[in-house]
Amino acid sequence: MVAIVSTTAYLGLEARAVEVQCQIAPGMPGFAVVGLPDKAVAESRERVRAALSAIGLALPPKRITVNLSPADLPKEGSHYDLPIALALLGAMGVVDPETLGGYVVVGELGLDGRVAPSPGVLLAALHAGSVERGLVCPVAQGPEAAWAGNVEVLAAPDLLSLLNHFKGSALLPAPRPGEVEAPVRVVDLAQVKGQETAKRALEIAAAGGHNLLMAGPPGAGKSLMAACLPGILPDLTPAEALEVSMIASVAGTLEGGRLVRARPFRAPHHSASMPALVGGGLRVRPGEVSLAHLGVLFLDELPEFQRGVLDSLRQPLETGEVSVARANAHVTFPARVQLIAAMNPCRCGHLGDPALACSRAPRCAADYQAKLSGPLLDRIDLHVEVQAVSAADLVLPPPAEGSAEVAARVAAARAIQTRRYAGHKARTNAEIDGDLLEAVATPDEAGRKLLAQAAEAMRLSARGYTRILRVARTIADLTGAEAVGRIHVAEALGYRRQPPRN
Repeated sequence: MVAIVSTTAYLGLEARAVEVQCQIAPGMPGFAVVGLPDKAVAESRERVRAALSAIGLALPPKRITVNLSPADLPKEGSHYDLPIALALLGAMGVVDPETLGGYVVVGELGLDGRVAPSPGVLLAALHAGSVERGLVCPVAQGPEAAWAGNVEVLAAPDLLSLLNHFKGSALLPAPRPGEVEAPVRVVDLAQVKGQETAKRALEIAAAGGHNLLMAGPPGAGKSLMAACLPGILPDLTPAEALEVSMIASVAGTLEGGRLVRARPFRAPHHSASMPALVGGGLRVRPGEVSLAHLGVLFLDELPEFQRGVLDSLRQPLETGEVSVARANAHVTFPARVQLIAAMNPCRCGHLGDPALACSRAPRCAADYQAKLSGPLLDRIDLHVEVQAVSAADLVLPPPAEGSAEVAARVAAARAIQTRRYAGHKARTNAEIDGDLLEAVATPDEAGRKLLAQAAEAMRLSARGYTRILRVARTIADLTGAEAVGRIHVAEALGYRRQPPRN
């Protein structure tokens, strides 16, 4: 007899169906797991053996074979423990195999029979709903699975409770969806003294989802302004929150099934490796650029990152997704992020200040900034110089405007874009391209003439040209203008990186 239990394998944000087939046959006693299992799956034999022993069951002295089908798909992770155990119990006759056929099963087993959490339960629940089956998962992840909607969820604390439910002696309660946490605003723009140009650029970046680079001396407030950005961004929509939560579920960072409506804000250290930033590793996992999907990726001390690591961001910034290719798998994660970067003008940070600059200026600035490739800088829409804050600025009273006032203008501009791009894939001005860009961002006659002159004088690439149009469209949205005018193009050009001098 062969007992079959359904589970899933995760490839990026895709949950692929996997059958756990268990056969108990006469022969030399043994327990084999086949079907391209990784080390964690192969070790499940000992966890399953111990868990069954904990509830008073012993493996039969026969040849036990567990096949993970399709056999040519790599199987990774500890979530195969529970489906292997249930398939084995089905083959032993302890559980009705037909009952098991109505569920997708995921979960790790402890040696005492407890069902421990494992990454990817939300994806498994969505997959179970798509194939019209229920889901068996750990009790700690029941609230997470309940977000999938109309799916029967059995959240089991341990293997014995699950068996009692299947036998009808003690039913498991249906879990409720986890709480939706209200966004917490920690840093307010009112804390920033001076820096009106930089704050204006930050508002434009927030309104259109544009990338921003702030360059200035140490202590000028670059990191503080970046920390203020989440406070002026609009909350995630319910659909976006579920999309972000799917990535967190795969990464194993979705705690208690709680969905967060605040946009992600990730700030990796400059020592981060390429797999840590864009994803990968032995077991492919989403990197920082995917964990910041639909939110902000803040890179402080930008030139201190390894050049190869920074250049790996070029494709995600352009396409909104990152593809990790391996010999045995090709995984794609979403990565529609807003890049906010900060850097000093040189290593000492005081270029242009005769009293503080090092003796190698200006050569040190050229060497320091050369760590950033031109194609990467070309993908950053807004470049702003942040000046040092003087003592006179620090004693000034707080600004009249804080994050609340700026957030209101940003929300109004985002609402305009939501209505404009209804029915399109684009969410913000930073995502528009092709015919849609031409239709909504083409400036008036005066704006076109100014842009043509600037494109020649600044030696703009085709990418730089389109990014100026996107920024100009955002500036027009902030003012409520229907058409992009010359004044909007002029301000957008002011934030563009100037060509290097010969």
